[in-house]
Amino acid sequence: MTVKAVFFDLFETLITEFEQGKRMSKRNYDYSALLGLSNADFKKEWSLRQEKRMNGHFASYEEALKDIAQARDLQINEDSIRYLYQSRIEEKMLPFHAIRGEIMELLTELRSHPIKLGLISNCTEEEVTYWPESPISAFFDEVVFSFDTKCSKPDARIYELACERLHVKPEECVFVGDGGSNELEGASRAGMRVYHAFWFNTYVQSEYSKLLSPTDLMKELW
Repeated sequence: MTVKAVFFDLFETLITEFEQGKRMSKRNYDYSALLGLSNADFKKEWSLRQEKRMNGHFASYEEALKDIAQARDLQINEDSIRYLYQSRIEEKMLPFHAIRGEIMELLTELRSHPIKLGLISNCTEEEVTYWPESPISAFFDEVVFSFDTKCSKPDARIYELACERLHVKPEECVFVGDGGSNELEGASRAGMRVYHAFWFNTYVQSEYSKLLSPTDLMKELW
């Protein structure tokens, strides 16, 4: 069947937060001083709220932090929360201003064909604040952010919603992602043809066809 749409994941597929194996932001927050709990305990609490954060259960990053503080019976420090929120926005801005040339080449080539482009991303509001300013945003016909739709990959509903917005059937679509959050399995179950983006994140393993370079997708489509 002719491919009518290509859907991409965002983080570690079109953009990456890492450079030469190290995180660009060099994040180093002292949660003990800022919130009153150790960095290890914060990481645990943050991870426990992963699904709720992605699904928009918390209206904001600040609300998630306040939920952690309340669960740990800690005093809420509004100044610390504002500082962490702004720092996270700045941290998540970095990959949007460091788009790789091969990504731009791929998207430019796809746009030269009669094919629709969509984005399906598990994310929270502060993580994609800079999406509109990114040079890749203009390539896309539709963007589906999990926090906004209240469902996340690998839930079939998010893939179905993306297809509905582009007026295509899942079997007419390709999904490309690095494999985080079991997104490849979810896309496959939804009926899409799946490719594993293996150019940034090489740690996730899957049974799907691996693309070692962004431009390798063109060889698969035409």
